[in-house]
Amino acid sequence: MRRRSILLIPIASLMLSGCLARTVVDVATLPVRAASKGVDMMTTSQSERDEKRGRELREQEERLGKLERQYDNAMDDCEDGSRRACNRAQNLYAEMQQIIPTLPRTPHTY
Repeated sequence: MRRRSILLIPIASLMLSGCLARTVVDVATLPVRAASKGVDMMTTSQSERDEKRGRELREQEERLGKLERQYDNAMDDCEDGSRRACNRAQNLYAEMQQIIPTLPRTPHTY
């Protein structure tokens, strides 16, 4: 039994030395990896900015489309004599006028 444990000591020390070496490397490179991850999280790539801008434009266009449909309905009701619908149409039109300048102009094809 004692001989067995004596034989296991060199084997265990070889196995532990590999683990310890790996741990030392991990500890030494940890600050570098953490800093590079922080820098990566703080910076935005051009493609990420483009995707974000495209998403914002689509959301604005969708909002404008919804407002236009609501405006058309309110105008129909306004023409039928509903004063409340006329006020709603004015509010919707004002909101549409705030969104329109933020959208890029599309070139006209002739």
